[in-house]
Amino acid sequence: MKEDKEIPKENSGRRKFLKLGFLAGGAAAMTGIGLNALADDDTTTGEKVKVLTSDGKTVLVDSGNIENPNCAIAPAHSVSRAEAREGMPGKKFVMVVDLAKCRNALKCQDACNKHHYVTGKNAWLKVYKMQESQETAPYWMPMTCQHCDQPACVTVCPVDATFKRRDGIVLIDNEQCIGCRFCMAACPYSVRVFNWSDPNQGAAMSADADHAPENSPEHAGHKSIKGTVDKCDFCPHMIRQGELPHCVTSCPNDVFLFGDAYEDTVTNGSGQSVRLSQLLEDKSGYRYMEGLGTEPSVYYLPPVDRTDNFEDGLEDYNEFQSVKP
Repeated sequence: MKEDKEIPKENSGRRKFLKLGFLAGGAAAMTGIGLNALADDDTTTGEKVKVLTSDGKTVLVDSGNIENPNCAIAPAHSVSRAEAREGMPGKKFVMVVDLAKCRNALKCQDACNKHHYVTGKNAWLKVYKMQESQETAPYWMPMTCQHCDQPACVTVCPVDATFKRRDGIVLIDNEQCIGCRFCMAACPYSVRVFNWSDPNQGAAMSADADHAPENSPEHAGHKSIKGTVDKCDFCPHMIRQGELPHCVTSCPNDVFLFGDAYEDTVTNGSGQSVRLSQLLEDKSGYRYMEGLGTEPSVYYLPPVDRTDNFEDGLEDYNEFQSVKP
């Protein structure tokens, strides 16, 4: 199928999820006949939106089939602590990271730090230089909380500060955290950070941060607290408004895709969506250290067929990030 002409980003369905996951999945298998059938839908608007198939091709579908699935849900700033712990029923959020596209631009990390008011080396998202041996090709690997279905961190927490929600997101209630760091010891991915000193977020916090209901763990401006643990939260305050996490939308290379496993749909920062199951099958997707039985909600696509050469020593690269498995 010939790729369709690029459409302006503001009309591309950026940050929106596909209704019921149908279109993205169908586009991976549909021919022109299948797409014509969509034209009879009574939601047709005439405005076309690009949809990405799992094999990298694009098709155009009517924008009437795209909606904000959570438009009736209250804004994130009004979510109470109880609601934040409950999560969004009927959802199972997942992320896909395409290692073939990562060039260590660190825009994902910058955006995460900015919007969560993270300072210093306490970044919730890090990008590591990976290389199995000197004879093999290196690649960059973004690492964030894996939001496991069987999270060891939740099991060991003695005060229920770390918890898993109904939608699969694992969060920390730092108002309950006692700083024992059992969760850090139990996490095999080393993605948690400890606030050894005052996070000093005062100048960076938004004007409404102090008005978060009971410092809800879902609020974008919830305060980090000295002596407690922090980590990636999958930006639930964005998801609740039908938008994608900040790392997804800030990446210039569309490394990240995010979506709902129940809808079998993930979307990248350019607003292109694809069927999750087909993408993982076609691209040999896997989960990091899956043999541990933690059942992560983050999937990786191998760093094969890279279009760009690996570049070492990028301007913003920090030596402390360089590791070898």
